[in-house]
Amino acid sequence: MKLKVTIFDRNVIKRSVKFIAGVSTGLSAVLLFVDIPSDYKIRAGIAFLVVLALIHIATWLRANSLREISIEIEGSTVNITTGDIFKQKGLKAIAFNEYLDTQVDNVIISKASLNGKFIESELKESVKDLDAYIAHFPFDDGDIVETEVQRRIGKTTRYRLGTICVYNDFLITAFARFDAKNQANLTMPEYLEFLINFWDRVNKVYAQQSVSTTIFGSGITRIKGHRSISDEDLLKIMLWTFRISEMRFKYPAKLTIVIHESKIDQINLLDIASVKNGV
Repeated sequence: MKLKVTIFDRNVIKRSVKFIAGVSTGLSAVLLFVDIPSDYKIRAGIAFLVVLALIHIATWLRANSLREISIEIEGSTVNITTGDIFKQKGLKAIAFNEYLDTQVDNVIISKASLNGKFIESELKESVKDLDAYIAHFPFDDGDIVETEVQRRIGKTTRYRLGTICVYNDFLITAFARFDAKNQANLTMPEYLEFLINFWDRVNKVYAQQSVSTTIFGSGITRIKGHRSISDEDLLKIMLWTFRISEMRFKYPAKLTIVIHESKIDQINLLDIASVKNGV
C-alpha cells in the first residue's frame, strides 16, 4: 500500500482529535465513579497516551487504504470509487475524440484506451451499426461544429466538446481534440469547456438514471501546459465544474466517478471527503 497521506496530514489529525475527544469524554465520565490508586496513575497515564497514539496511527492507516467515499454536492450524491466502469449500473460515460471515431487500430483509437475497450469488448452490435447510429442521432443545434473535414483517416464530422450521443446505456461523448498526428490533446480552457458542456448535456439526457464516469483526462489525453497535472487535480476540477453547473441528480439517481485500480494510490480521498462539496 502506497502511503499517499502523511501521518501529520491535517485531516488525519482533525479526525484523530475528534475521536480522541470522544474517548477522553467517556473516560472522564468513568473516572468520576472509579478511583485509580496513586501507584497506578503513572502507568495509566502512559497507557492512555499509547492508546491515543494507536488511535492516530489507525486513523492514518485507514486514510491510506480508502478506496471509496460518498459526498454531497449541492444536494446530489457523488460516489468516488475504485473499480470497472463497465460493471456500474445506469448510464456510463465513454470519452471519444471530437470526431466520435470508432476505428480501433492503435492510430486513431488505442486498444488500451477506454473507448477502445468499449468498442472491442462491450459493443454488442457491429462498428458499422454504431457508426450509422451516431450519424443519425438527433444531436442538439450547435453540437455539430463542422462537416467534411479534410483528414487522412477517420471520420469527417467534428462535434462540439461535451456533445453526448446516448447509445443503449452508454453516453458517448466528444472529449479530446485531435491534431494532425492523431494525438489526443486539450488546453485547460478546452478541458473546462468540455466539462461544463458535458454536465449540461447529462442534465438533459440522464432521465433520472445514475451516471458513471471515469476521471476525464486520466488516460492518454494530453492537457497542454499541464503535463504534471495529477489525477487528483483532474478529479477536483471535475467536482468543481459539477458543483457550478446546473446538473443535479434527483434521488435515488447519483453520480459515480470510477477510479482505475492502478490510479487509486495516487489520490487522497480523505482530503476530498473532508472538504465541503469535495473541492
